[in-house]
Amino acid sequence: MGVFVVSGSVIEPVVLPATPPRPGGHATGPGSRPPATRRGLPLPCVPTPRTHPAVYGLAAVDCRGRIAEHAVVHALGWAPGTRLDIHETRGLLLIRTDGCGVFSVTKQGHLRLPAPVRHCCGLVPGDRVLLVAEPERDLLIVHPPAALDDLPSARHAGLLDGERA
Repeated sequence: MGVFVVSGSVIEPVVLPATPPRPGGHATGPGSRPPATRRGLPLPCVPTPRTHPAVYGLAAVDCRGRIAEHAVVHALGWAPGTRLDIHETRGLLLIRTDGCGVFSVTKQGHLRLPAPVRHCCGLVPGDRVLLVAEPERDLLIVHPPAALDDLPSARHAGLLDGERA
């Protein structure tokens, strides 16, 4: 093996000269322009914290009128066999515990909506309902699809410049 000698000049580093600031605080020189105004990062709007202790669920009604939504039933503290009163008011179903109630939570922990109540609200098997549990009131409110159509209308109209979704 041989020894190689490398000869040549060292390459000097390239350093750009600093542009002295102008009296107004801006850099000068050909093609210079004032710096853009610094803006902060956009911050998301933080929604107000929840103060309402409602528990929500979404479930389908089966062919026997049963609704399986354990989180909502659990939030209300309803165990299998809990007697219930179910009635319709303004297109919604209101369900409360009632020691003399005719209806009850099933052995599996499901709610069973009787046929007359389902027909009154236009519920058919496969319909999805919004369940709103209000534990402080010992109340479950069932929103059938027809009632759900009305819920977002006003809020969406505000987002869509007054047009309904």
